[in-house]
Amino acid sequence: MPSLSKSSLFAAALLISTAPLANATECDGDLATFLAGVKTEAVASGIAPEAVDKALAGAEIDPKVLKMDRGQGVFRQTFLEFSKRTVSGARYSIGKKKMEEFAPVFAKAEAETGVPAAVITAFWAMETDFGAVQGNFNTRNALVTLSHDCRRPDVFRPQLIAMIKMASLGDMDPATTTGAWAGEIGQTQMLPADIIKFGEDGDGDGVVNMKTSSPDVILTTAKLIQSLGFRKGEPWLQEVKLPESLPFEKSGIGGPLTAGEWFNLGVEPRNGDKNSAGLKASLILPQGRLGPAFLAYPNFDAYLAWNQSLVYTLSAAYFATRLAGAEPYVAGNPEPGLDLDAMKALQEKLTAKGYNIGKIDGILGSGTRTAVQKEQAVLGLPADGWPTASFLAALK
Repeated sequence: MPSLSKSSLFAAALLISTAPLANATECDGDLATFLAGVKTEAVASGIAPEAVDKALAGAEIDPKVLKMDRGQGVFRQTFLEFSKRTVSGARYSIGKKKMEEFAPVFAKAEAETGVPAAVITAFWAMETDFGAVQGNFNTRNALVTLSHDCRRPDVFRPQLIAMIKMASLGDMDPATTTGAWAGEIGQTQMLPADIIKFGEDGDGDGVVNMKTSSPDVILTTAKLIQSLGFRKGEPWLQEVKLPESLPFEKSGIGGPLTAGEWFNLGVEPRNGDKNSAGLKASLILPQGRLGPAFLAYPNFDAYLAWNQSLVYTLSAAYFATRLAGAEPYVAGNPEPGLDLDAMKALQEKLTAKGYNIGKIDGILGSGTRTAVQKEQAVLGLPADGWPTASFLAALK
């Protein structure tokens, strides 16, 4: 899953360099001049000049990185499609074995951060299949390319400085370290600035190795998740059964009710556990009221901070509940959604009605879901935010 959508990418841009980013405007010019500016900034941040020279030696622009940046794919899978593919039996089995194999490390991580083994393990699986698919882009060259490019130098230049810092600490080899095209490294695809800030040497070898050391991966990832707001001892997601009638207009991320108020309206946890009744809880219906249904608790916000895609985050959170002992979800029988052309037609109509849904791209993002939900309520339909052919026809 491409990690560029992580909101932490943008927050991490502020974590490392304390020197002004005046040189960040020197984009798309002579590479040697650009790298000289990077060296000045890195040295000003406290890195030894010889360490900077060593880290940047042989750096070059990678055209494949620019191609990936310009041609990012659009995510159009439904929750059922994506979760059935990613939360597989094989991944579940491997995940349970990892949790058993590294039980003492997971216990240490939870004691220090409050993040359970299941949450860490699900991200570990979703991001790289436990390290099997980490990306084959040279990390140094990827970050040099994206920092030198004029599109987002303010985002990537601090990551380049952080990478140089990692190299100076012996935590990566700039000549050989590979990862994702946007500069993420290791088995949970973390950015250099986050590794610098949260990195922990879990195996005691003196370095933080996110590519090959499972203990380092577990402890460092736990600290990142904690930083995203995960609260100890609280749930993150719970599958529920719905009654025939509900105020569906109150569903969706950021809804106004507590879990107890949903329970009083007839929503029933499939596992029978109502101990979190006092917590705020959003009723999430990824494919409408006839599909799977979940209560998302405040800890789900950490997932949205990791990746802004609802389909990805809901799948990752669901996977974590499975690893923690929950049963597989009930898929239900949701109405078919809209194809690309129909979704674009819907977005055009919603825009014409005054809704700000952003780009007409055929993607069911949060803006489109909110607009659909409001129009469903206007039309007297169950306002579950799931656009269907019948809704589009009614909107016409």
